[in-house]
Amino acid sequence: MATAPIEPPQRLVSSLSGDPDSPAQRWLRGLPTLVQQLLDTWELTLERVHAPGGRGSLLALVRERDGTPAALKLPVPARLPAHEGAALAAWDGRGAVRLLRSDDTSGALLLERLRSAVSLRSLPEAKALLEAAGTVRRLWVPPPAGHPFATLAARTEEAVESLRLAGALTRAAGPLVDEALELRRTLPAESGEEFLLHGAFRQGKVLAGERAPWLAVGPSPVVGERAYDLAALVLDRFEDVLAGSGAAAAARRRVTKLADSLDMDRDRLRAWTLYRAVDTGVREVAVGERQRGELLLEFAAWL
Repeated sequence: MATAPIEPPQRLVSSLSGDPDSPAQRWLRGLPTLVQQLLDTWELTLERVHAPGGRGSLLALVRERDGTPAALKLPVPARLPAHEGAALAAWDGRGAVRLLRSDDTSGALLLERLRSAVSLRSLPEAKALLEAAGTVRRLWVPPPAGHPFATLAARTEEAVESLRLAGALTRAAGPLVDEALELRRTLPAESGEEFLLHGAFRQGKVLAGERAPWLAVGPSPVVGERAYDLAALVLDRFEDVLAGSGAAAAARRRVTKLADSLDMDRDRLRAWTLYRAVDTGVREVAVGERQRGELLLEFAAWL
């Protein structure tokens, strides 16, 4: 078992800068002790902390007592996706990283080791989309009885006020915001599907593995219509579409191709894609990422 103190990656430290008495800062100060406690309790040997890592969690590469490689994930408490561990347990390795252990108190997850430096974004766009579609298809299973996951209607309802506010700050996008709000109201009500969804699916969250070529990580699970997940894939690497000739037609072709490949209604996929593009676009503008936000709104207008 490791005894050397861990050093949180600078990206994580920078993302939590602010009030020294905030819960995030207190968590950061206590992180070396928390990691060591988990190493001791779960009889793990620390290899190294993964860097540069993310802004919402620390990932440490470890080995179990028998030498099996694993990854220890410790999420920032306020940024923990609700019920990530429960979703991974429900999938039990089918299309997703396998959950080995979890700790309810800290939110820590012990996961099978994947090749964290190799995601689907390393592949050419066409190949990446094909592999991503095959991966997300495997995740769409009926939610287990008594599940803790939010419904898609409830999750999108939480976003209504912030979308309206962001839309007010982006007046040129007013008609698109109005359309997105109407779609948010009608789409969940009209769908009869209840699948466990990844909720935050994109190519960067599909990593190379040993047990399977590609496995999803980092879900923000929700129960609802498959098109919600697939809409995020339509938008993934949208800059590549914008950079090519005939971008508007290419955007619509991407919707058609993905819908047909997964036997999904094209119109509903288009509608969820428009909603997610507008929702993300106005938020990007509101936080100062004006160029990216306006490009997303342009993408939405083409649909």
